[in-house]
Amino acid sequence: MAKLAVVALGGNAFTYEGESGRYEEQAAHAAGMAQMVGELLSDGWNLALVHGNGPQVGNLAIQQEDGAALVTAQPLFSLVAMTQGELGSLISCAVHNATSGARAAISVVTHVVVDADDPAMNAPTKPIGPFLSEQDATRLAHERGWRVILDAGRGYRRVVASPRPIRIVEIGAIRSLLDAGHLVVAAGGGGIPVVSDGDTLTCVEAVIDKDYAAAELARAVGAQALILVTAVDAVQLDFGTPRQRPIAELDIETAERYLAEGQFPEGSMKPKIRAATGFVRDGGEVAVITSAAHAAQALRGADQDGVSVGTRVVATCTVQPQQASGGRAS
Repeated sequence: MAKLAVVALGGNAFTYEGESGRYEEQAAHAAGMAQMVGELLSDGWNLALVHGNGPQVGNLAIQQEDGAALVTAQPLFSLVAMTQGELGSLISCAVHNATSGARAAISVVTHVVVDADDPAMNAPTKPIGPFLSEQDATRLAHERGWRVILDAGRGYRRVVASPRPIRIVEIGAIRSLLDAGHLVVAAGGGGIPVVSDGDTLTCVEAVIDKDYAAAELARAVGAQALILVTAVDAVQLDFGTPRQRPIAELDIETAERYLAEGQFPEGSMKPKIRAATGFVRDGGEVAVITSAAHAAQALRGADQDGVSVGTRVVATCTVQPQQASGGRAS
């Protein structure tokens, strides 16, 4: 049986900071992502793809609110479902084109069970929508009841509840598709959040972090690898200081020590480190955190000269942090 990897693509990978989010922009970025997918397929991996939706679902929420005088606005969980279709279509077309029609990506509308009593339901932390100036953020927070935060020093954004995923409702169908050799897009935007009461599912207002959802999917389908694609080439230690340096490999104990030291920001790298360590702790072989351009090589490990790219989270480290390449900050 072919080895299986779950790949998490950030919503920011389709709408870059400073862009308006036009379809043409997103399609161009999806084409770049599809090149990575093609490389992983060539390396013999079966793939499940999970995408984020922070920019897209936030933009869609603004459109809903601004148009509410003419058309009834839909709840946040419905917007998550809409972005599953939007980005699933982008990914499917891009993969089809990148593989000259040899592979198709099948998108599964996916619901993910969360705990109604998760403390995160009352403590919004998930950034969505565009970056705003402090003045605009303050005004919109007052007018629309938003909670806003400064997101990694890049601007202000709306934040919403982001509970941890418990289980994926459609996991049986997803597993069947993967077993049949299909490339599957699932748990888009982290999944449509639902709470379960016996046989009844009820949607709730939240956006699940796609990295945690990808780790849950990887565990549930028995994947060997988890790839968390982000805008940086490698995780950085002591970011923003003269001692800033990339990390080539992390074991679970070291990663958790760095988390406790506050090395990784809540809104960016911390969820990735937590998702990666959780996946490896639960039996996964390796989790990789890197950019799309380096994903396949990072999954292969160090080259014949011992040089690594990206950051690998493993049970036991084999290389030292300074051996990583890629100097962009996390």
